Amino acid sequence: MKIKDYELFTVPPRWLFLKVKTDQGVSGWGEPVIEGKAATVKTAVIEMMDTIIGNNPMEIEGIWNELYRAGFYRGGPILMSAIAGIDQALWDIKGKYYDAPIHDLLGGKARESIKVYSWVGGDRPQDVGDAALKLKNEGISAVKMNATEELQYIDSYGKIDEVLARVSSIREKCGKDFGVGIDFHGRAHKAMAKILARELEQFRPMFIEEPVLPENNEHLKDIAMHTSIPIATGERMYSRWQFKNLLHDGYADIIQPDLSHAGGITECKKIISMAEAYDVAAAPHCPLGPIALAACLQVDATCHNAVIQEQSLGIHYNKGNDILDYIEDPSVFEYKDGKVQIPDQPGLGIDVNEDYVRERSRAGHNWKNPVWKHEDGSIAEW
Repeated sequence: MKIKDYELFTVPPRWLFLKVKTDQGVSGWGEPVIEGKAATVKTAVIEMMDTIIGNNPMEIEGIWNELYRAGFYRGGPILMSAIAGIDQALWDIKGKYYDAPIHDLLGGKARESIKVYSWVGGDRPQDVGDAALKLKNEGISAVKMNATEELQYIDSYGKIDEVLARVSSIREKCGKDFGVGIDFHGRAHKAMAKILARELEQFRPMFIEEPVLPENNEHLKDIAMHTSIPIATGERMYSRWQFKNLLHDGYADIIQPDLSHAGGITECKKIISMAEAYDVAAAPHCPLGPIALAACLQVDATCHNAVIQEQSLGIHYNKGNDILDYIEDPSVFEYKDGKVQIPDQPGLGIDVNEDYVRERSRAGHNWKNPVWKHEDGSIAEW
């Protein structure tokens, strides 16, 4: 079997899909994208795919290493996201060829289902209590929210109080056993993160996420000294070599590699397995589309330390289209009692609605994340 051709589809709300074709008629789908940089990643995919036309798609490790190591400059969000989407598509081809789900080819399932969480609120979280209660009534047992709006290096305690009021509203409406993840989104600098981590303990959250930017991960030690809340990070880390130091230092409790950003199924399986050796849990990042989510579930199935899966159904970014729109059978992602079953269909376990993908690709998108500024005009972390 040989890789024969490929197509790329830029589809709303902010996604990029890749279809890889073979000379034996077996095709696979991937989702290579960086939110807000879809066109840039698309160019990287084209550059990479043109080098592997004619290769055997079954030799995934060899292709992965060629795409990563044959370039003198490597790593980073753009190149690793391009590799990720190609890798997903190759695994999809392999699963379809052997008429087996990818998790069978990775060693088989360690679980039948996994807990999921939903986003609540938006970039500037508002009315999160009522929104969380609505999700709870729909069968969701955990949510994640943005904690803060803009934060300066040193900011007011009034902004701390606003965060506490939001989280308190979820606790009051949804109860003490409802899961709440609190995403700092890299908006907090070390001094404010220490205060937030201490003050949030009273609400017993599932985790605090990206309390500092990943380029400042050395400060996780200081933050960990101020709280017993599990610390999660990793959505902006792109290879096992970046995660190596994080795991060795020992201050992260949950890693969150993104299967559309961190080298795909091949790389994220290795990253999560590395974390298991350090007694660290995994909760893959996935505010993206159905192909990315399907890839996550295939890896989650095989990893003992995968504890919960992010998914984007109903997220505030999904304007005009949502994850169920692009697949033939929406029941694949049916959430019951806060969990989703691991798909057992061949490959990624989903059938992409190709006609609809082609239709929506004519609309395309040019999604960009907002640019925030502090009151003094300086750029704020979004």
